[in-house]
Amino acid sequence: MTRGEIVTAARAWVGTPYRHQASLRSVGCDCLGLVRGVWRELFGAEPELAPPYAPDWAEAAGRETLMDAAERHFARCDAIRAGTLLVFRWKAGTPAKHVGIAVGPTRFVHAYDAAGRAVEGALVPAWRRRLAGTFDFPGVTD
Repeated sequence: MTRGEIVTAARAWVGTPYRHQASLRSVGCDCLGLVRGVWRELFGAEPELAPPYAPDWAEAAGRETLMDAAERHFARCDAIRAGTLLVFRWKAGTPAKHVGIAVGPTRFVHAYDAAGRAVEGALVPAWRRRLAGTFDFPGVTD
C-alpha cells in the first residue's frame, strides 16, 4: 500500500455528509467511519467491528478506546506524512475521540459534526495541539 493510494482513497470521501456511526462514501460518515471506509477500500474487511457508540462515548467510558484500537491495527510513527492516521483529543486529560488521515504534513481529511461533512483542511496549530498520536497503515510504503 502506498501513501498516494491512501491519500487518493481519503480524498474520495470529501463531501460525504456527516452521519454519526455511518461509514458509506457519498452517503454518510463520521470520523471513524471515514477511516473504516478507507480501510475497507484498501485492505478489505475491517480488522474488528466498531460497537455502537453514543456521541459522548469517550467522556462516558473514560477509556482510551480509540487510541487502543489504533495501536492494535496501525503502526506508531513519529512524522506526519501523506497517509498518516492522526488521532486527536478534544481536551488535554480526556480520551482520544477524533481521527483523520493526513494528505501531507500540513493538511488532512476528516469528518466532524461542525463541518457537516468530510472535509480536507489545514493542520493548523489548534489541531496540532490536540494531536494525541500518529500511525501508519499496515505495510505502507512511500
